[in-house]
Amino acid sequence: MSEAVAEVQEEEIDLAGANEILDKYLDMHGALMPVLQAIQEHYGYVPEPCVHLVAERLNVYTSQIYGVLTFYAQFHLEPRGKYIVRVCMGTACHVKGAGRIAETIKERIGVGHAETTEDLKFTAEYVACIGACGMAPVIMVNEDTFGSLTVQKVDEVIAKYQKMD
Repeated sequence: MSEAVAEVQEEEIDLAGANEILDKYLDMHGALMPVLQAIQEHYGYVPEPCVHLVAERLNVYTSQIYGVLTFYAQFHLEPRGKYIVRVCMGTACHVKGAGRIAETIKERIGVGHAETTEDLKFTAEYVACIGACGMAPVIMVNEDTFGSLTVQKVDEVIAKYQKMD
């Protein structure tokens, strides 16, 4: 874990947003998943203090909550970057050089799979398939898809996001 990520985790989390979310779901049976999804949407991840708050307010064991959070890949327990760079490692992308694309991204942003830059700007993820095999090799940055990549094109994509605030 980077120092910046550790600092964010050590900071006091404002639970007002989580309490507002919980207020909407208190009387709903089976609200755990939508509550956790909304909390992650609000904070960008599910902070530990929120887990304890959810447990208390929904009358659920924290172990049950962590069971859900660790079972579903959609949930994250640590802060993530503003830009999530997903590198497709599927068969078509692999054959067309996804390994080199992943190496280039790691060199340019300084982090590899499941890592976040210290400034919380980028998180890298290597995924099984993006579903754009005809454009292999492919990456996604948040919701934007970039295909038929070369090292030069990767440099252009990363430079574009590095310039953004």
